[in-house]
Amino acid sequence: MSTLTELNAERMLRMRELIEAALAPSLLEIIDDSARHAGHAGAQGGHGHFKLQISSAALTGLTMLAQHRLIYQSLGTMMQTDIHALSIKVVPV
Repeated sequence: MSTLTELNAERMLRMRELIEAALAPSLLEIIDDSARHAGHAGAQGGHGHFKLQISSAALTGLTMLAQHRLIYQSLGTMMQTDIHALSIKVVPV
């Protein structure tokens, strides 16, 4: 396993912990999509590209923008220090 792969596995674990604590999702899937972005400018800094699929009552009734903001807020500083790109799919509860 490469160092970046290990780092992203740690990042995904931390992302899971933060999102579960903040949003108590009934469904949470996080996929490391960084390999597909190798060589692209944002990937050069070592920050990860991730896909997130989530279902949470906390997101129900919110606009897509408000849902994304709540997810970003739950991730805190990871959005600046560890995550370059985050694709989000919210699944209705």
